[in-house]
Amino acid sequence: MRQPLFLACLLLASATPAAASVQSKGSATAVSPAIAAAVADPRRAANKRARDTFRHPAETLAFFGVKPDMTVVEIWPESGWYAEILAPLLRDKGRYIAAAQPAGRGRQATEATFAADPARFDKAVLTSFDPKAPSTIAPAASADMVLTFRNVHNFLTAGDAAAARAFKDFYAALKPGGVLGVVDHRLPEGRPAAQERESGYIKRSTILRLAKAAGFRLAGESQVNANPKDSADWPKGVWTLPPVLRLGEEDRARYVAIGESDRMTLKFVKPAR
Repeated sequence: MRQPLFLACLLLASATPAAASVQSKGSATAVSPAIAAAVADPRRAANKRARDTFRHPAETLAFFGVKPDMTVVEIWPESGWYAEILAPLLRDKGRYIAAAQPAGRGRQATEATFAADPARFDKAVLTSFDPKAPSTIAPAASADMVLTFRNVHNFLTAGDAAAARAFKDFYAALKPGGVLGVVDHRLPEGRPAAQERESGYIKRSTILRLAKAAGFRLAGESQVNANPKDSADWPKGVWTLPPVLRLGEEDRARYVAIGESDRMTLKFVKPAR
């Protein structure tokens, strides 16, 4: 593990939410005390906290530039892995908007998570996002940030038009100068494009193409969620790896040792007018 990340883990494990740092393209990004405290919140579910070592939430949110007074939209929060961090972080000074799936288990999971703990989620705003239809995830030009974690490959599975529409919806919701943060499973550029629709992995160039077409510009990228152990060629796609482990006990120890997928962490900006 890189030294700045090691230091960050030590700081997050301590009782005092002191600032940590993470390297991104050679420059350090401070993890604010507010983010560190939200990640260290003991109310977070134990099974979710166990994924921190793979998902680096403090470093990821710091890289994107999340602040407690922002309006932040999260796309498809599902059972609330990031919602458990973002909703309390934004509760008092900002606004957390959960753009859930319009129906089905994903939305039900989000609604259940929010209803189970009003002390954390009472001020969360629930909207809908469907890449197959135009969606108003937030009032136009109202959000400081839109975040989507491990979702863009799903948009592409729904078709090129759906993926393009998704990025346009994100663009519409953001203020000029607003940030789109994307984390997704990385498919090596030399692989066949067809693998993007079946493996759960997606090429960096595809995400850049979709973002550029919607009007975004790339503002930076971090390797904080990279995993060189992941070769992205598993029999059940990305779901072969933790936390899904779709093969069950077959080669389980091997996949657990690899850990979660190799992921891109990309920061885009809606140009200011």
